Amino acid sequence: MSPSEPSPRRDDAPLTLWQTLTSVAAAFFGVQSARNRERDFSKGRPLHFIVVGLAMTLAFVLAVWVAVKLALRSAGM
Repeated sequence: MSPSEPSPRRDDAPLTLWQTLTSVAAAFFGVQSARNRERDFSKGRPLHFIVVGLAMTLAFVLAVWVAVKLALRSAGM
């Protein structure tokens, strides 16, 4: 890259995996900031949010299932 070429702007970069994970987690709890929501809509890809959301939902359901199994086992059922 020559000095006359503009450097790539970091603002135009797509969301990282960590940013996508934290955005989906914040959406799960309903505490997403307006600034992050705007960033997600302008730079995020819907498929990434769908995949991460499905994975987190599956993890939550499995965690509840395991907790119920452990509670029933400790109750002697």
